Amino acid sequence: MWNNNQLSQSLGIKYPIIQAGMAGGITTPDLVASVSNSGGLGSIGAGYMNVEKLRETIQEVKKLTDQPFSVNLFTPEFVQVEQNEIDQANDWLSRYRYELNINEAPPVEKVTDENFKQQVEVIIEENVPICSFTFGIPDRDIIKKLKEKGIIIIGTATTVDEAIANESAGMDAIVAQGSEAGGHRGSFLNKEAVPMIGTMALVPQVVDYVSIPVIAAGGISDGRGIVASLGLGAKGVQLGTAFLTSEENGSPQVAKLAILNAQETDTVVTTTFSGKPARGLLNDFIKEMRQYEGKVPSYPVQNSLTQPIRAKAAKLNRPEYMSLWCGQNLRSSKENSANQMVIDLVTQVEDVINKLFQS
Repeated sequence: MWNNNQLSQSLGIKYPIIQAGMAGGITTPDLVASVSNSGGLGSIGAGYMNVEKLRETIQEVKKLTDQPFSVNLFTPEFVQVEQNEIDQANDWLSRYRYELNINEAPPVEKVTDENFKQQVEVIIEENVPICSFTFGIPDRDIIKKLKEKGIIIIGTATTVDEAIANESAGMDAIVAQGSEAGGHRGSFLNKEAVPMIGTMALVPQVVDYVSIPVIAAGGISDGRGIVASLGLGAKGVQLGTAFLTSEENGSPQVAKLAILNAQETDTVVTTTFSGKPARGLLNDFIKEMRQYEGKVPSYPVQNSLTQPIRAKAAKLNRPEYMSLWCGQNLRSSKENSANQMVIDLVTQVEDVINKLFQS
């Protein structure tokens, strides 16, 4: 069977279909548990969570499923940003704060790895079976600590060299993130020129250069994409945008509707919201701020500066000022339960395989 392979066996799941760990309140306990209960792997997007929220979310997921699930963490990035850069960015953002009735700019806190280390401890204490990372590779002591507890760890790569680095560091599997993927790019080796290699080109090259299972990500939203990924040598797939319009997803309804009504030509890659390249729907904020591409403070500083704008815009149903992260395969988006989405994906895969053999 297509689903019974090295990856699904090691993760303890029925189908090698992984729901991406999208941060910012999108991956609710209901979504994570629903995907896991359906035979896939649900993932908590913990990138922006403090340790209390992470522990609470993990415990809630455990109440809803006895199946394996994952927690996705952001590997800390340390940047040097001058005060004049912050002042300039606040000046550019002031019009949006005024329009949304936000009284002041948020403080910029010093970037540390303290919360990240505490998140890792929570994952160990709560016996989470799988942990994935994006934005880089954690320190070897953290990898060693997780592996000693029997936790499977998954890295993210946007190039062959990044995949090789993940395997060398001790990762058990690698997500090969193609340029079609929504949200932030997981690149970490070349910060000056972020790679934009498509999934179709990236996956087979990564497969050829590493010995651990490869998980294809980027532009995969149906059974055809899953079969194509397996044909390229991937052992599984990771889907984000496909689950953005699920009933259990924590996105505001206005964001779901924007995705459901969008086309493949409607996304762009921008740094204006967070200081890190990310793919999402083109809107007024991106159009007006694109003149400052390359000038806004690096992630996570810019992300902190725009957070109140994004949050207030979501509260007021103002999608023109929200970060509507999503991938390029938008016409496949449907509104349904996550459980039904997984069922449909499995049915589609088997239909595609049957048609291939029949022909």
